[in-house]
Amino acid sequence: MTEIKFTKLHGNGNDFILVDEFENKIPDDKKSAFAKKYCHRRFGIGADGVLFLSSSGRGAPLRMRIFNEDGSEAEMCGNGIRCFAKYAFDVGHISTGKTKVETMAGILEIEARVENGKKLVKVCMGKPLFDRKKIPATGMGDLINVPLHGYEVSAVNTGVPHAVIFVDDINDPGLMSIAPQIRYDKIFPKGANVNFVSREMGNLRVRTYERGVEGETLSCGTGSVAAAAVARRKGFIRDSTVVKTVGGELKISFEHDIAYMEGSAETVFTGTLNFDESSL
Repeated sequence: MTEIKFTKLHGNGNDFILVDEFENKIPDDKKSAFAKKYCHRRFGIGADGVLFLSSSGRGAPLRMRIFNEDGSEAEMCGNGIRCFAKYAFDVGHISTGKTKVETMAGILEIEARVENGKKLVKVCMGKPLFDRKKIPATGMGDLINVPLHGYEVSAVNTGVPHAVIFVDDINDPGLMSIAPQIRYDKIFPKGANVNFVSREMGNLRVRTYERGVEGETLSCGTGSVAAAAVARRKGFIRDSTVVKTVGGELKISFEHDIAYMEGSAETVFTGTLNFDESSL
């Protein structure tokens, strides 16, 4: 039995357990089972996913891996990387200013700063990918306003695959019941997060059904970027917008087609758990 330190954080209500592997190493072949066990909201700590922080050695000082509550590993997570950066900032792994983090979606640049006593993180999310030829691993891209399950669906990859659907009534109770059909449609070989979006003046309101969580989350960072990218391509917004999610707001901006996401992250609590590797 080993005592494992952890930190619980959230970004706009999208919550995570973070394990700092400079202090406690979870074997790679146990990470999936670890996430399934401890993300459980009744028999575990409770979270949408687990973030593992370690050294990179690939052109960045830190590496982030994220496992969803169903045990699947995600390429990236927008709210997750802000929580990751917030923790790294708090404990001294990084300081204010710009640094880089290795993810499965590539090496991303982040910028941490303090504003009015609040720690904010700006993440360079890269260029949203619409061209199917550039992302053969997902088979997605170049799909705009495709009729699917009664909706017009647009696809974009912002680190992970997303379906974006503009609707008149964002509070329609039927949206989350149709989302799994879109999430598992064969048009998305690796599945997709499903984002329902409504326009509010120059801003957007988004609800997201997340792959790996298999339900609605309070916020999705990559989904907010995806919604803004599709809205920009359609001419609904210019180069900056505020995306309002159930859990809070994110500022999404574009510079020469490169997307940036900015928002806060909060530490909820810290603790230790008794980890028995043989029980996984």
